[in-house]
This record gives sequence, structure tokens and C-alpha cells, in this order.
Amino acid sequence: MTTLPAQPVHPRPAALLAMDPALTADVLPLDLLERLGAVTELAPGPAVTDFAAAPEALARTELLITCWGCPPIDASVLAAAPRLKAVVHAAGSVKDAVASSRVWERGIVVSSAAAANARPVAQFTLATVLLAGKRAFPLAAAYPQQGFRAYPTSADTGNHGRTVGVVGASRIGRLVLDMLRPHGFRLLVTDPYLDPAQARELGAELMPLDELMATADTVTLHAPLLPGTRRMIDARRLGLMKNGAVLINTARGALVDTDALVAACTDGRIDAVLDVVEPEPLPGDHPLFALPNVFVTPHIAGALGSELRLLGEFAVREAERWAAGEPLAGQVHADDLERIA
Repeated sequence: MTTLPAQPVHPRPAALLAMDPALTADVLPLDLLERLGAVTELAPGPAVTDFAAAPEALARTELLITCWGCPPIDASVLAAAPRLKAVVHAAGSVKDAVASSRVWERGIVVSSAAAANARPVAQFTLATVLLAGKRAFPLAAAYPQQGFRAYPTSADTGNHGRTVGVVGASRIGRLVLDMLRPHGFRLLVTDPYLDPAQARELGAELMPLDELMATADTVTLHAPLLPGTRRMIDARRLGLMKNGAVLINTARGALVDTDALVAACTDGRIDAVLDVVEPEPLPGDHPLFALPNVFVTPHIAGALGSELRLLGEFAVREAERWAAGEPLAGQVHADDLERIA
């Protein structure tokens, strides 16, 4: 009888969760943890929020699964994690959790669930574009005092024939364009990395930022926060917007000069819908809260509640790909850092 040679046993890579433990059950419910445990040797215990408190686990770790609440992976962490080969971030921006370029310099593979987080943001943006076109937010504010006297009679209220300008053909910006197309809007886009043919493929007309600000009835921001984009929506550009236009920001609060926006909205010339602000959170007595034509939400456009599972599903699938030696769907390269949020 021929005896077949024993097949080599490949040990599962050691993995560690680094995130706010209060998020773990929502991002990685039991069935996803079981999937993760099937392809990795997951460190026992709650998720880590202080790498210095888990030196033995960190020293063994080959795969880090991170999310909000993860401490920065800096030089000291890298020195304590000699076996680390991959970081999968179950959230959007890796700049918040993978803060050191040394991660890439050491050849560690980094992946982000930004694609999973993009859809809730795009859905939120679509909803606000449609509601803003109906002037739902200022009309709702006026309704308690004015009743049906608040009912709009202006022909520029409504979504028929409206022009929407998308600032930034980011992952979210492209999804927003895709979701807006069926609604009959004229779509504009501005992005320094986009050419006219690519814009047409997205169903939009490429336009310089200033011209877009002056042309669109609704301007929605989806640009990354970089040194060159900080407060790019300043008093001058807000002044270009048409009377009755709406500014929507679900990207980063610092893209907009807050004081200039207060001034532009106080005189009632434009409206604003803001899911992100600068500073964040705003103090409770901030003038934006008192303006009836400004609607402010507490950074809720991204995944939250039931949507957090989307981030966990993406992260677990990335871990499965990595363990199988497959390319990662959400891999972030070092040269991406100059132009992502």
C-alpha cells in the first residue's frame, strides 16, 4: 500500500483587533468573527485601544484589523510588531489610523473599507440633494410659525431642471453622480485628476471649480482634505454661488471657511446642509444652529448603526483574500496618500 506524503500544515496568521471595543459587536458580529477566526488565529479578549497594553499579542501579530478608536501605528508600534505584514482598516480614511508612512516603507500591505463606507455617504447625499431642491429644510423651520404661508411659490423651488455640481470625483463623488443620473439633473463635476472624456463617462460635464460654483443650483463636496483644499470654499467662492443655491458638505468640515459660510447664509442668499463642520463638533451656541436655512447633522452620513456591518464584511473578506494570497480589493498604496482624505 502506497503511503502518500503528509501535506504541510500552514498555520493561520496571528491577527489582532485594534478599535473601540464598543464598536466590535456592530462592526464584527459573531458570524463575522467566526469567519475571521477560520482564516486567522485571532487574539483572545477585547479589541485593543492601547498597543502598549498588549505587547505579547502585538509581537505575534501578522494581521491587524483596525477601525475607529485604533491608536496610530507609529514607529514604536512597528518596532513592537516585527511580524506585522498587513493592516485592514474597517473604516474609511487610513490617515486616521495608519498615520505613519513607515507602515508602507516597511512593505506592510494596507487596505481600507472606504468603498463600503462610500455607499451610505452617497445615499445620504442623494437624499439631501433631493430635499434641498424642494427647500425642505428652511421650509420645515418656517412651518411652525407660518403654517401653509411658508408654502413656496417660487419657480426655482423643485428638482425639475436643476443643476448639481459635484466637487471631487472621489469614490463617493462618483457614486453620487451615478445615483443622481436617473433624476434628470444637469450634472457638473470638477476634479484636477479628471479629463473631459472621463467626466462624460460619469454622465457629467467637467468644469473649473469657480465656474461650477457660479453655475450649479446645488453644490455637493466630495474632495479630500489636503493642504491645497483646506478652506477652498471661501468667501470669494461662496460669493460666486447663485441666489437660492445650496451647499452640501458630507466630506470634511475644513473644506469650507466656516465664518464665510455663516455670513453667506445669514443674509439668506444661499442655503447649506452640513454633515461635517469646522470645528467638529460645533459649540451649541454656534450661529449656524440658529439659521433656518442651514441644516446641520452630527457626522452621520457614513456607516452607522446597521450599516457598520458593511465595514466588517468588507474587512473580513479582505482578511480572507490576504490569507489566501489574493490581491486586496481596498489596497491603499503609499502614493495614494497625497490625494485621499
